[in-house]
Amino acid sequence: MKTVDTVTNLHDNGLNFHAFSFYQNQTWKGSLSCVSFDPQSIRNKLLSLNQPCYIIRHEGKIGVTNDGYTYATDNTDKSVELLAVVAPTTTSNLGDPNFLSFHGVKYAYSTGAMAGGIASEEMIIALGKAKILASFGAGGLTPDRLEAAINTIQTALPNGPYAFNLIHSPNEPSIERRAVELYLKYGVRTIEASAFLDLTPNIVHYRAAGLGLNTNNEIEIKNKIIAKVSRREVASKFLQPAPQRILKQLVEQGLITEHQALLAEKVPVADDITVEADSGGHTDNRPLVCLLPSMIALRDEIQAQYNYKQPIRIGVAGGIANPQSALAGFMMGAAYIVTGSINQSCVESGSCEYTKKLLAQAEMADVMMAPAADMFEMGVKLQVLKRGTMFPMRAQKLYELYRAYNSIEEIPLAEREKLEKQVFRKSIAEVWEGTVTYLTQRNPEKLAKAVNNPKFKMALIFRWYLGLSSRWSNSGEKGREADYQIWCGPAMGGFNDWVRGSYLEEVKNRHVVDIANHIMIGAGYLYRIQSLKLQGLQLHDSYTQYYPVNSTLN
Repeated sequence: MKTVDTVTNLHDNGLNFHAFSFYQNQTWKGSLSCVSFDPQSIRNKLLSLNQPCYIIRHEGKIGVTNDGYTYATDNTDKSVELLAVVAPTTTSNLGDPNFLSFHGVKYAYSTGAMAGGIASEEMIIALGKAKILASFGAGGLTPDRLEAAINTIQTALPNGPYAFNLIHSPNEPSIERRAVELYLKYGVRTIEASAFLDLTPNIVHYRAAGLGLNTNNEIEIKNKIIAKVSRREVASKFLQPAPQRILKQLVEQGLITEHQALLAEKVPVADDITVEADSGGHTDNRPLVCLLPSMIALRDEIQAQYNYKQPIRIGVAGGIANPQSALAGFMMGAAYIVTGSINQSCVESGSCEYTKKLLAQAEMADVMMAPAADMFEMGVKLQVLKRGTMFPMRAQKLYELYRAYNSIEEIPLAEREKLEKQVFRKSIAEVWEGTVTYLTQRNPEKLAKAVNNPKFKMALIFRWYLGLSSRWSNSGEKGREADYQIWCGPAMGGFNDWVRGSYLEEVKNRHVVDIANHIMIGAGYLYRIQSLKLQGLQLHDSYTQYYPVNSTLN
């Protein structure tokens, strides 16, 4: 095999070749007029992902073309030397093609739910019309509000794709149950289950109620579940069939048939498992490079045990902020990727303009953990933005007081006055009055429990602040900016670093479909660059980065 001498300096166009050529017995045939030797034309050729890419050397200069063809030859006296070749790298080839066909989408890419309607109807519809799966942020919404969202999205996307979130509500199971009832009533065929600690009758009900047999006597799964998890013990529950005890209970209640219960014992609870690494909101802050391989191995173990006809796909979320992180997920074996925090700063997001601007200024270190409103007493935390808001520090103070005292009355007077002046901005009595009004309508059983449990009453008073702070962020409550609860992971800072200097730096230009396209096109481009580098091509740094430019989407 002929060797090619290593040249330390790159040529004027930023290319060099410094390895063995794998194509000594092949040559390229085509018109030299189609070969680009200047940097801008070379980059355009590299960006033509749906075409093959040939790297050739002619008269000592290295060029790039998408045209021509290769063929075998024994002729060693070649005026044109073939150095490297990469096949077309379409964005639909990234990830698992079964994800595309199963959900009827064009990318192995989806956007996760952000509670309180931050992942809004507008966002889901925009992405759905572009054939990209998106999950509506149903968490924390009233049944009436959720029902209205279902009607709006289904009207705009009668054939999908879309998904709705089902968030685990251990303290208010009726809310979880009501959401499932609405999903079944309106034929919502895909849900994203999040924050689950264990399987509940509600999610099993949704899954089993959509099971039947097709004309080929094969199990047909109408109700699809994407489970977002970060722990192996939780993932294993979704990877296996539903427990018989829950299925039996649902049959006895008349919610599913005995036939559906039998079918549910033969299929997993979920079709897709989204491995959630260091994300915004509820998160265990797990490192992606450790968590994803572990979950894939767990899936393989359970697949070998049950031998499902269609193996469960494993996707990844948390930290997906740019083409590099997207490609990293795919290269580690992710069937699909999910973005979250970065969509919150988009035009279609349900967050207010002030919150979007704060997010657009965030850096990777501008996040921290704070107590979660829905699981406050359990000590569960979520990741939020700390830049521009006092919420995480104030929320942590509330949890410290909850742990230290058994009632509001036990808290020292000076501390109570500080809460009323700085945090609540109203008297504790007024906060409790508002809480009573809310619970009388939403959950009278919880109110009755608080009457004889002073510590629980204190928790409800503190949850008044925790619950409203996220709504203030969405509605843009004036005068409460310092108390905005903004769910956010370090991906937001990574995204801002990537788009700095581009048209996406401005909030007004951030559209969810644009961002999805750029991340996927960029991942395909970087995969092409890495493939060429592995064949020995040296490229200037200007070729090894993908920056979002409007023209790339035309």
